[in-house]
Amino acid sequence: MKQARTLTDKQLKIVYAHCATRRHAARDRAIIAVSFMAGLRAKEIAALTIDNVRDEKGNIREEFVLSKAQTKGRKARRVFLSQKLRKELEFYFSEVKLLKGCSSLFQSQKGDAFSANTMCQLFLNIYAACGIEGASSHSGRRSLLTSLATDRKSTRLNSSHTD
Repeated sequence: MKQARTLTDKQLKIVYAHCATRRHAARDRAIIAVSFMAGLRAKEIAALTIDNVRDEKGNIREEFVLSKAQTKGRKARRVFLSQKLRKELEFYFSEVKLLKGCSSLFQSQKGDAFSANTMCQLFLNIYAACGIEGASSHSGRRSLLTSLATDRKSTRLNSSHTD
């Protein structure tokens, strides 16, 4: 199986611009942001709850723990939310009226939680509409990890030149 395509900054801007035209613009933008800024898988994004990202006062958390049930490998892990991602989530909460009785962070048109499969389909539909071939729900994760590895490598190279 081929690896998911990593997206350039230009392609990501195209994706965000397309999300702005969609019926559930704020939700779809927030989903893309979580994928690219937190590196979560579609299954993990679909399983996110409001309590994962908001504290008891309603503030966006700086970090949270994904439970075993929410992850692919059935191992709990810590997720850090950058300031940029926290701002995206604040915007999402200000724009979207979440239906009572559903604790899911991202609700489908029917007002219930996404399944992992429907979350994957959402990504595929967005990327197809943007004309980005080879992209999938895993593209955000791969793009984030690739940029982190590149940043780390360039930091190591720069520090070795100053020694």
